[in-house]
Amino acid sequence: MSRVAQSAKDGRPGPAALLPTTVIGSYAVPEWLGQLRNDYYHHRISQVYLDEIHEMAIKSALVDQERAGIDIVSDGELRRDNDIDYLLARIGGIEIERRDKVDYFDYYDAHISRPLAEPGERSLGLAADFRFISQLTERPVKLSLTGPFSLSRRIRNYAYADQADLVRALARTLRAEASELEQAGARVLQIDEPFLAGYPEQIELAVEAVNIVVSGAAASWTLHVCYGNRYARPLWAGHYDFLFPAVREANIDQLALEFARTGDDDLGLLEQHGWTRRLGLGVIDVKTEQVESPDLVAARIRRALRFVAADQLVINPDCGLRHLPPSVARAKLAAMVAGAAQVRAELGSACPADTLGRAGEAAT
Repeated sequence: MSRVAQSAKDGRPGPAALLPTTVIGSYAVPEWLGQLRNDYYHHRISQVYLDEIHEMAIKSALVDQERAGIDIVSDGELRRDNDIDYLLARIGGIEIERRDKVDYFDYYDAHISRPLAEPGERSLGLAADFRFISQLTERPVKLSLTGPFSLSRRIRNYAYADQADLVRALARTLRAEASELEQAGARVLQIDEPFLAGYPEQIELAVEAVNIVVSGAAASWTLHVCYGNRYARPLWAGHYDFLFPAVREANIDQLALEFARTGDDDLGLLEQHGWTRRLGLGVIDVKTEQVESPDLVAARIRRALRFVAADQLVINPDCGLRHLPPSVARAKLAAMVAGAAQVRAELGSACPADTLGRAGEAAT
């Protein structure tokens, strides 16, 4: 077992590989899986059959990640139709009148007419997802939760006079689920806020909600913010300056941001605003099928080292790999791992920092 894996499996601080590689969360959806999901929504296959298919797809995605050499793996979010519905369909109090879809990737039409159920009253099932994938690998597993702010943007609210109260209620629900995940052994967790870039004026509310989710956490938490990844297209454009200085108040260990597609201009923001915690550096553009060379990945990492210490860098794609063909996803991950290895060889193979531990404590 590798030192990274041992640290995560045992939940103990310890030496970890320099420049560890990971994925953001989602993995390429094979065409056959998409078709079978549509068959399910058109009542041509059963839920039991679909569950079996999902398990097979997850095992395949894990093999791809391990063969590529990814240090911190995920289940590819292959049980999830999109970034929203998997959670909304399981949160008590959210009403979805029609559960069928024309296409699996479509969003449900969801609303609430009464306050959400009490946190912890109903499990969202993520702990079971974690247990399934973690029994298949010796590597640390990262599991992602779509954040409360983004979830709220897909709910028509008739229950709370203040929309912010809906965001807070969702955050409390996710906190209960996070607690269950931690009890199941999850040590690397992530909050995804793909809608936040479209509502930059809401950053303070989003940070407040993130802090509710991670309160009392034993796990290492990452906040991932991108510009959207709907059908492999960004939903918004801009810069990450809207995150600062508010995001410094988030009780997280790491920010995961996209830089491959947008360039590295925003790296200076980290230095400008004194961000000394870890950075998940996006070095793979998931919105193109062109495969980066290892040399290009290495160059992107070297540029980031001007602003972020090597022992604070984690290497990942910009966003999830959901919309890429599996062959392209495999090639991009292999290039990412090879590029990280180039820079790791230049810097040395290990560092004393606890890459998977509570780096935020050291920064305070």
